[in-house]
Amino acid sequence: MRMRVALAAVVLAVSVPGVCAGPALARAAAPPAAEEAGAEFVARRAAGDPLEFGPCAAAEGLGPAVRCATLRVPLDYARPDGEQIGITVSRVRASGPAARQGVLVYNPGGPGGNGMFFPLVAGLPEWRRIGAAYDLVGYAPRGVGRSGPPLSCQDPDEFARTPTRGPSAVPDPAEKRERLAAARRYAQGCARRTGADRLAHYTTLNNVRDLHVLRAALGEAKLNFMGASYGTYLGAVYATLHPGHVRRMVFDSAVDPDPAGIWYRNNLAQGPAFERRWADFRAWTARHDASYGLGTTPGAVQASYERVRAALAREPAGGVVGTGQLHSAYLRAAYYDEVWPERAAALSAFLRGDPAPLIALAAPDPAAAAEGENATAVYTATLCNDAPWPADWETWDRDNTELARTAPFETWGNAFLNLPCASWPVRERQHPVDVGGAAAAALPRTLVVAAERDGATPYPGALELQRRLGAGAALVTEEGAGTHGVVGGRNDCVDRHVERYLLTGATAGWRVGCAPHPEPAPVSLDDRAATAQGHPRALLPPVV
Repeated sequence: MRMRVALAAVVLAVSVPGVCAGPALARAAAPPAAEEAGAEFVARRAAGDPLEFGPCAAAEGLGPAVRCATLRVPLDYARPDGEQIGITVSRVRASGPAARQGVLVYNPGGPGGNGMFFPLVAGLPEWRRIGAAYDLVGYAPRGVGRSGPPLSCQDPDEFARTPTRGPSAVPDPAEKRERLAAARRYAQGCARRTGADRLAHYTTLNNVRDLHVLRAALGEAKLNFMGASYGTYLGAVYATLHPGHVRRMVFDSAVDPDPAGIWYRNNLAQGPAFERRWADFRAWTARHDASYGLGTTPGAVQASYERVRAALAREPAGGVVGTGQLHSAYLRAAYYDEVWPERAAALSAFLRGDPAPLIALAAPDPAAAAEGENATAVYTATLCNDAPWPADWETWDRDNTELARTAPFETWGNAFLNLPCASWPVRERQHPVDVGGAAAAALPRTLVVAAERDGATPYPGALELQRRLGAGAALVTEEGAGTHGVVGGRNDCVDRHVERYLLTGATAGWRVGCAPHPEPAPVSLDDRAATAQGHPRALLPPVV
């Protein structure tokens, strides 16, 4: 399910407050004192016992240039000497030791994204100067991959079973009852496979504590950090709780950190933003009707998509691609415009009688089933634990029914993905940290990067994060673009701003705009074509 080589974001839970009239679910609160004291104790101990790096496990697939280590942290920071879990860490040393500025730690988001791949960007031309100045460090957060034991909520074979039925734009009562029952079974599976007591410890606050210990174990008094998508929220909470330990921070594709939005309202806010990006894809396809023959208007392209969907509902392609696989594959078009050509070409070929391209891009890889199931489990556990969610189905039904009237593409898919949080088997939920506040005055200069039409992390979230981080926070906007995960992508202007900040600490101004990267040409883009254009980029797909 995942590819790893270059930099991108993993997400499915993010921002824009108050789009729909949901209840006031989350309030800001101070983190529990016992856990915070435990984190400080473990960090002091880790500073005197630095990580020992050696060859990486073959299962990581990172090659000999990358070295790995395991960081031991407590499952429960209130019991720092209790049960310990291992956090896997990867590193490539700075290539220019004379100019070395420290360690740059990266989190790819999700939650549930595995950042072990990050040091591999040291081999890309775009990262040469940053890689000379910093050790590049990636890691798999608690419960992810080999940072274990890995979190699991269902058997991977069940997770990967195909074909499945995608969410209806207007689900009927029978479908809603079926999805609600499935969400309850999934939540129960999380408790059964992980243990209800253990499940409660997969939270953003514990991820922040782990990052604090990792910083100390790397021998760094202050943290240089880059986070994408959910990683921006993780970084923002870290900056709020530990402003004196922050050196430089890049927030790429920002989650709106307003406690009132974490996480129920944030997910509602994705509906209109994904609808805009789906419209962008359809408009682009319509402009290239000569190549694809799917229609000369966005409405005609939508009708072509619906014809494919209806055909798959009758007979799944190759016996494995149903409407569920179709929806997942085309949701990626709302994340990354690099995939637009192959998505349009697959629809076109299917309607001409050739299902092979659609099967190739939409059929899940059985070999990636365990990784996909694990990522989804961590995503669900973190979001459900982080804040209160509505427990009554009536609230979900009312809010999403209203939202789907104008944003049908992903509203119900997102709702059903997060619905296990309504019956989550953890008694005490966390309360989100009030990002910024008094800590903002103590922070050094930080940098927020965002695409104006991002669907997964809507742009108002970047404005809110910048406001909360204070006068020292700068914002670089890729105007008129919507690819999720801007840094290390296809926009040289954005990358120049990020490089300048990481190397010098300087920013070009409070708010700076970059022109959008070029739209893809109406041809199939694969890794070889992208590399030939000078922009090697492997996409990390959304956790769905």
